[in-house]
Amino acid sequence: MFSGCVHYHGTGNYPTEAQRVDIFPIETESQLAYRLTVVMQSSAPDLTLIAPGASAPGSEGSFWRRLGAGWRQLAGGFIAEGFSFEWHELDGTGPLVWAPSFHQRSVEVCLNLEGCGWVAAGDLRMDFTPKTAGFFATNGRPLRAERSGGGRHRFLSAEFSLRFLDRHLTEHRAHLQPGLGNWLASQGDCAALSTVSPLSQRHRDLMKSLLQPPVLASAQRLWFHSKALEFAAEFLFYAETEPLCNRARRVAAERVGRAKAVLRERLADPPELAELGRLIGCSPFYLSRTFTAETGQTISQWVRQARMEKAAELLRSGRFNVTQTALEVGYSSLSYFSHAFHETFGCCPGLYPLRTTSQPQRPQKPF
Repeated sequence: MFSGCVHYHGTGNYPTEAQRVDIFPIETESQLAYRLTVVMQSSAPDLTLIAPGASAPGSEGSFWRRLGAGWRQLAGGFIAEGFSFEWHELDGTGPLVWAPSFHQRSVEVCLNLEGCGWVAAGDLRMDFTPKTAGFFATNGRPLRAERSGGGRHRFLSAEFSLRFLDRHLTEHRAHLQPGLGNWLASQGDCAALSTVSPLSQRHRDLMKSLLQPPVLASAQRLWFHSKALEFAAEFLFYAETEPLCNRARRVAAERVGRAKAVLRERLADPPELAELGRLIGCSPFYLSRTFTAETGQTISQWVRQARMEKAAELLRSGRFNVTQTALEVGYSSLSYFSHAFHETFGCCPGLYPLRTTSQPQRPQKPF
């Protein structure tokens, strides 16, 4: 999960017992993001996750609020506690340089629900797409980072100070992600980036757990401290005993998952195979072969199927006519779009919302 290591020569916040959050089970990223948004925006005591408190001048919260972004510290405190769980939400009208929000001498885990962005150090770069996760670290020299404009961004960050990690992970250095142990021990300027992987159910469960601490308010400081260590154990350690064949299958599945996320985000204008391979971090030939082996479809077949599924969703919403739908999913030719839609669903797009059960529908391949 690790790309490499590049070398260059207050008080914590916790909810009161009356402020504990009880929520329904969350199954999807969008439901989780919605619940986090409600927590962040609500002023009702039973939905306020942390006690109100202004951020210190020059803090990360000040950076995001100056941009008009929604930001909320869910628990912890970077300086006092050595860790901090934070929720971010913003609408990007233009590209945003977000590197100034990073703490120096820290590791930040980003669980990215919506929006795209990148973080770079030297020649290394990691690209976040919707529903992906990864971490980056700096021990001196600032990283470069930007979030794309023209869309919504929602992500959770778990941030750790070097002091916190040094205290808890030094004896485990040999088992950390390749390069991270060297970063932790470095006395000079150093930066490190992980690879980016799809959000798993385990990741979603970790996010959900932050909203419903199962202990009394008096025990929540200890509970969130243990949760910080759980995040560190989940993202910063390397499975050395994983069989090579299992690791190869897992890496292949992760890369295909990341490729699907990129393609879904850019259905109207999907990247060429060479660019997609660069974004995923593998050769185009390997990606093409692995994608077909994992999905049973070529990339172009999968994109067409995804476009048709998206088109059907837009038509069912009633907010798009056929021409608008075709353009939304990347078809400039209405006749070509209609032909592809009819091949997929057995009827023309103009009749799709009214299709009766007597009209045949061709079987669809699962994503």
